Amino acid sequence: MASLRKIARRTFLIGSAAIAGGVAFGVYQLRKDAPNPLVAGAGEAVLTPFVLLNQDGVTVIAPRAEMGQGVQTTLAALVAEEMDVAWEDITVLHGPPAQAYYNQALLGLALPFRHYADTDFRHSLRQGIGQIGKLLHLQVTGGSTSIKDGYERMRHAGASAREALKLAAAAQLGVAASDLRTQDSHVIAPDGTRIAYTALAEAVRDIDLPDVELRPRSEWKYLGKSMPRVDMRAKATGTAQFAGDVQLEGMQFATVRINPKRAGMVSYDDTVARTMDGVATVIDLGDGIAVVASNTWLAMQAAQAVDIVWQDAAYPADTAGMMAAIAAAFETEPNSTVRDDGDVNAAIEGTEIVAEYTVPFLAHATMEPMNATALFTGDRLEIWTGNQAPVITRDKCAAVAGIAPEAVTVHTTLMGGGFGRRAETDYSVQAARIATALPGTPIRMTWTREEDMRHDFYRPAAMARFRGVVADGAAQLIDGQIAAPSVFQQSSFRQMGQVPPGPDRAHVEGAADQPYDVPHFRITGHLADLAVPVGFWRSVAASFNGFFLDTFIDEMAHAAGTDPLQFRLALAEREHAPSAGVIRAVGEMCGWTGETPANIGRGVAFCHSFGTATAQVVEVEDTGRGIRINHCWIACDPGIALDPAIIEAQMISGAIYGLSAAMQEEVTFTDGAADQGNFTDYDALRMHTAPRFDVRILETSAHLGGIGEPGTPPAMPALGNALFDLTGVRARELPLIKTFDLIL
Repeated sequence: MASLRKIARRTFLIGSAAIAGGVAFGVYQLRKDAPNPLVAGAGEAVLTPFVLLNQDGVTVIAPRAEMGQGVQTTLAALVAEEMDVAWEDITVLHGPPAQAYYNQALLGLALPFRHYADTDFRHSLRQGIGQIGKLLHLQVTGGSTSIKDGYERMRHAGASAREALKLAAAAQLGVAASDLRTQDSHVIAPDGTRIAYTALAEAVRDIDLPDVELRPRSEWKYLGKSMPRVDMRAKATGTAQFAGDVQLEGMQFATVRINPKRAGMVSYDDTVARTMDGVATVIDLGDGIAVVASNTWLAMQAAQAVDIVWQDAAYPADTAGMMAAIAAAFETEPNSTVRDDGDVNAAIEGTEIVAEYTVPFLAHATMEPMNATALFTGDRLEIWTGNQAPVITRDKCAAVAGIAPEAVTVHTTLMGGGFGRRAETDYSVQAARIATALPGTPIRMTWTREEDMRHDFYRPAAMARFRGVVADGAAQLIDGQIAAPSVFQQSSFRQMGQVPPGPDRAHVEGAADQPYDVPHFRITGHLADLAVPVGFWRSVAASFNGFFLDTFIDEMAHAAGTDPLQFRLALAEREHAPSAGVIRAVGEMCGWTGETPANIGRGVAFCHSFGTATAQVVEVEDTGRGIRINHCWIACDPGIALDPAIIEAQMISGAIYGLSAAMQEEVTFTDGAADQGNFTDYDALRMHTAPRFDVRILETSAHLGGIGEPGTPPAMPALGNALFDLTGVRARELPLIKTFDLIL
C-alpha cells in the first residue's frame, strides 16, 4: 500500500519563488488562480496544486496540517472521490508555504452573522469574503475550517484531474473522451482496455484542465463512509515523521531556557554549562538562553546549570492580581454588544436570577512539546516543524535569519497535538535563530515539558456576570457580561504587528451567537488590559462562554421549575431546528427522564460553535469513594457526515479535552511565573477516569460545519450540571475539583 512506501523525499520540487506577493485588493486579484507552487520532475505530472501523479500513484497535497484530527484522510477522500483513485494508491503530503493553499473559510468566520442563521446568501457571502485570504496568503489550519475550506476545492481538483486523464487516454486510443470511463486509478475504454493513471503521467502534463461538474452525493463511494486513516499505519509502526524525528548528518541538539516571567534577562553566567563535556555553545536569545550539545538530555542538563537573573513580569505577579484586572474590565465600556435583542432594562415580571462565573488560565498541554529541526547554510534555511501556519512560519524564520522568505524551505511535519498552540511561531523562530548561529550544522531543538507548560499562549482566564428572568417556565431575559484578555487582539499583534479595528466578536462566541429564542437577550464583551500571553485554545472563547451561558441556562431552568432538557429544547425549537434536533437526540440516546437514583446525577448542555450544533449529557456517580464520570452522550449536526468515524473520534476527543479542563486543569501564577510545569500538576483525564461515550451524528444543517472543536464547549457545563443534579451544589468556578470530591 502507498502508506508503506518510503516517501520521505519525493522528486517534485517546491517552487516557493512562484508565489505572487502583495495584498492589493481587487476583483481581478481575487479571481486569479493562485500560482501552483509544485514543479513536476521526470515522469511526473502536476495536475493541480493539490494533485501530483507519478509512477508511485497519486499524491494528494494537503493544504492543512495533520495533528491527529484526521483531516488529511478526509481531504484525500475528497480528491479520490472525484478522481476515481483506488484508496491504496493514495499518498498524502503537506503542502509547502504557498498562496495556493490559503484557507478560504477562515476569514468568512468574521462576518457579523450568527452561524446558525446562515442563509444560502450569507453562506456564499462568507465564501466570497474568504477569497481575501488568497491575497493575505492565509495558509492556516484552525477554526475547524479545514474541511469546510476543502469540501469543494479538493473535489474540483480531483474532478479536473480525472477529466484531464481521460483526454490524455483518448488521444492515445484514438477515441472520444466521452466514451471513456474511470475506475480504481484506471481509464477504461469501451472495449475494456485499461490504462493506469500512472502510465499517463507524461501524456497528461500538457493537457489543459477542464472545468467539470461535481458528482452528486448519490454516487459517492468514499465520502460518507469511514475510511482507513492515511496517517495511522505509519504512526502505529513508528515510521511517521514528526519534527523531532528528522535525522541529518552532523546533527547537534539544542534546548532553550526562557524567562518564565515572560520578560528579558538581567544577566546570566554559563561558566558551568560550558565546561560540561559535549556542550558546544550557549547562545544569548535576549529573553533566555539556548544550549547546543551532542544530545538533547545533555543540552537540557546544561541549560539548567546556567545561572540566570530574570527581569520581572510586566503583568500582575500572581493569580489574584490577574483576576482583579479581569474583574476591573467590567467597569469599562463594552468592546462589543453583538447580541442585543429586545430591552434588557425593561421591567419583566418573573423570577430573577443573578450569577457570576470564573474560569482559569489553561495550557494546551500537547503530548509533543514544542520542537523543530533547522539547517542554515549561509544563504538558505531549511526547517522541519509541526506548525499550523506555514507562510507565517516561513516569513518569521526568514526575518530572524536575515534572508528573503523565498530562501526558506518549510517542511510541515505531523504533530503530536496542536489545539491552536502550533499556530504560534516562537519555537520555530528559536530553532532558526540557533541554526543561524551555527551555519552548516543541523540543529534539532526540543523544549522540556516544563518549558512548554510555562511558555504557553494560554487559554485566557475569564469572568462572567449574568442576570436573567424566568416566567411561565421559560426564559424571558438574559443579560450577560463577559470579561477576559482578548485572544484575537494579542494574536493579531503577534502575527501581523497590528490589531484590526472594530469590536472583538470572537470574544463573545459561544454566548452571543447561540440559537435561543429569548425575548430580551444581550451579551456584552469587556476586554481586560492584561499582558499575560494568551492564544487560540481548542474552541477558543466558546470554551469559556459555553460554560458561562449554558450553566446559567441550567440555573434558569431550575428556577423556572422546568426540566433542564425541555427548557433548552423549547428555546431552540423556536429559533433553529437542527439545534433543537441535537438536544432532542441526546435526550433519546440517554433515555432522559429528568429523574435519577440518589447516587447518580445527569446534566445536559448545548453549544452551537464553528457551524455545528452539539448537545451532551454527562452522567456522574457517587461511589462512596468519590465521584466518577460514568457516561457521556453526544449528538452533533455538522450538516454532512463525510467520515463518520473521524467525526465520532473528534467529538469524543473534544469532550475529553473539555472534561479534563472542567475537572482539574488550571494554570496559576506566583511571582510572575506559571506554577504548573508537567502532568504531575496539570493532568488530564486518564483511561481509568474517562467515561463511556456514545455519539450520534445528524445531517440536517443546511451547511457544512466544523468538527474539531464543537465537542469541547458543552462538555464543561454538562459535567457541572450533572454534579448539581447529584449534589444540589452549584459550582460557578472551574476546575470542579475545588468544589467536589472527584476521582482523579
